[in-house]
Amino acid sequence: MSCVGILGTGAMGSGFAERLLACGHRVRVWNRTRAAVDPLVALGAAAAQSPAEVAAESDFVITSVSDAVALRAVSEGAQGFAAGAHPGLIALEMSTVGPDAIRALRETLPASNALLDAPVHGPPDSARAGSLVIFVGGDADVLEQARPVVELLGSVLHIGPLGSAAGAKLIVQTTLVGTLALLGEALALAEALGVPREAMFDVLAQTPLAAQAQRRRPMVESGDYSARFRLSLARKDMDLVAETAQRAGLHLRLDEAGRRWLLDAEDDGRGHQDYTAIIATIQERARTAPTAESEGAPGA
Repeated sequence: MSCVGILGTGAMGSGFAERLLACGHRVRVWNRTRAAVDPLVALGAAAAQSPAEVAAESDFVITSVSDAVALRAVSEGAQGFAAGAHPGLIALEMSTVGPDAIRALRETLPASNALLDAPVHGPPDSARAGSLVIFVGGDADVLEQARPVVELLGSVLHIGPLGSAAGAKLIVQTTLVGTLALLGEALALAEALGVPREAMFDVLAQTPLAAQAQRRRPMVESGDYSARFRLSLARKDMDLVAETAQRAGLHLRLDEAGRRWLLDAEDDGRGHQDYTAIIATIQERARTAPTAESEGAPGA
């Protein structure tokens, strides 16, 4: 079995580590906060003192970090994993960081090291179960070398050249956030029109929102938005979408609307909750939001 290094043992990185350990791989882990590593050490992982040490002792290195800044922190410098990379090491970047960060990482890594961008779709529980969807960008031959490890975590969808999977993940995020924002506005409108909540979900079942309405219904009705995917991370992803679109010369109105609702939800103190909590903020704020007429009225 291979030795797999994991840099970043948050919820998703820990899920990767647990799955790989359960499948018999040797796993080395590093995280800025040691407390996040200790439970994995108890399961059999080996803790490293730096990202460079992880790379030096691994066949594959998985990065699972919050953003591009964190990716640079674990990859660059004397203690970054690029400094410890030995010829033949394959890097798997599995965060949501966008294509530009992938290109920067490629420039940081030695030419003797292959790189795949492999962001995932699904919650940490799916990582533990090996049922994620994994978008992969990069050389097909490199993917074949990494496939025995990657396919333990989920099903693989090869998108295209390096960086293409990072772009695909941003597209996925826009659809998810946009769907939740539309669902929240539909429920707010239903409430304003006096349509009973029970009937409204029956109505939504006849629309393109059917699957998401059914999936989010328990959270909406219970008010329990315990995080599977933190709202603050969804907002970070939509910030990245906005930056990427701007560089591409695009103005995406619906994406910006979804991002603004996420910002409002964070202002409401919901950043630690599941991103489904955007619906609660929409329902609360839509009642008091100014209308287009009042915004454009003289003296407004």
